[in-house]
Amino acid sequence: MTDFAQHLQAVHERMAAAARNAGRDPHSVALLAVSKTFPAEDVRAAHAAGQRAFGENYVQESVDKIEALDDLRASLEWHFIGPLQSNKTRLVAERFDWVHSVDRLKIAERLSAQRPAGMAPLNVCLQVNVSGEASKSGVTTQEAPEVARAIAALPRLRLRGLMSIPEPQDTLEAQRAPHRELRALFDALNAQGFALDTLSMGMSADLEAAVLEGATIVRVGTAIFGARDYAH
Repeated sequence: MTDFAQHLQAVHERMAAAARNAGRDPHSVALLAVSKTFPAEDVRAAHAAGQRAFGENYVQESVDKIEALDDLRASLEWHFIGPLQSNKTRLVAERFDWVHSVDRLKIAERLSAQRPAGMAPLNVCLQVNVSGEASKSGVTTQEAPEVARAIAALPRLRLRGLMSIPEPQDTLEAQRAPHRELRALFDALNAQGFALDTLSMGMSADLEAAVLEGATIVRVGTAIFGARDYAH
């Protein structure tokens, strides 16, 4: 078994244990392997070990990686999960399957206008700043219904759900609190008539808390690829 296969198995075992503790089917939670800063060769190796969905944060790096792995395109699913500037939306609209980090209506409008007509609708999540950190992107929980309604009306997009990156916490209960808040917003929006099916929350350090609170996608990088060297 390769290192990537071992790491993926360990993460899936953590996810499954958390799901069982929550009384959930382990198959109700999907793993997004966050490959930002890691080379295309590592994505290829993780793909060979069975992983199909990969998350990227940096537009030009991800475009280069997608092009380098074009031979695997039919069996890869690319998710953009980082901050997205207006002048980079076309590259993302043309190459990605998902965008988790839609943090304002303007970005959604540009993605909608720039999504090629021959492609399937772009799956998007509305990013919510549940911790209220000034350094974090995302709408407030109060703003979310209005922005979500506007995004849902745009062509070439499919609003799938909500995403958050809460402030790191040391205990399981403290980790669960912001995820619980996002789940409550998710349930409230669905009660208002939205058809959301995705809660993108939880990373290497807090995936158990996220799964316990209803995550359907966890975004895990370090536990799969190792520590990042941002100098490169």
